[in-house]
Amino acid sequence: MPRPREFEPEQVLEAAMRRFWERGYRATSIEDLVKATGVKPGSIYSAFPGGKRTLFLKSLERYSKLVVPQKLGELDAPGASVAEVRGYFDGLVRDLLSPEGRQGCLLVNTAIENAAEDDEAAAVVRGHLARLEHCMTRALETAARRGEVRTGLDPAGAARLLVATAQGLMVVGKANPDEAVLRAIVDNAFTSLA
Repeated sequence: MPRPREFEPEQVLEAAMRRFWERGYRATSIEDLVKATGVKPGSIYSAFPGGKRTLFLKSLERYSKLVVPQKLGELDAPGASVAEVRGYFDGLVRDLLSPEGRQGCLLVNTAIENAAEDDEAAAVVRGHLARLEHCMTRALETAARRGEVRTGLDPAGAARLLVATAQGLMVVGKANPDEAVLRAIVDNAFTSLA
């Protein structure tokens, strides 16, 4: 008869997600995960068949469900408009100026580190980008109806550009967390909307 689990899988996932977020996939070893979670390797493999990779993919899913909604904030709300898009970017800048925020976004980090060679990780990243693009498109459509953006603006095209800018902003912020540089990037992105 198998022994009952002596750990809570959700707590293990939370600790693993944070470790992957801090260090990345490649730099995180099973030993690191054991230290972070307090769970023995055999128990990790038993609870998460496939070991480190399965734990990583489940960590990405957890991040998408729990962290991303916090970062999106009001941008994900019905009736969001230009102010909420700007609020999202202002939140990114605030995050990047903090020591914890310099870790960046687990999904952006994954896009850089893993997406070219891991189709499942790439699919999670694509899902995130599609969600962000949808939120921004919807907000810009609302802004267009309200007359808050220039006439003739293509909301979907502008949203794609803003998503790309957000991803680039997070990369720049990891290497150069200079507030003036980050704010200039955001300000320039918004000039195309007016």
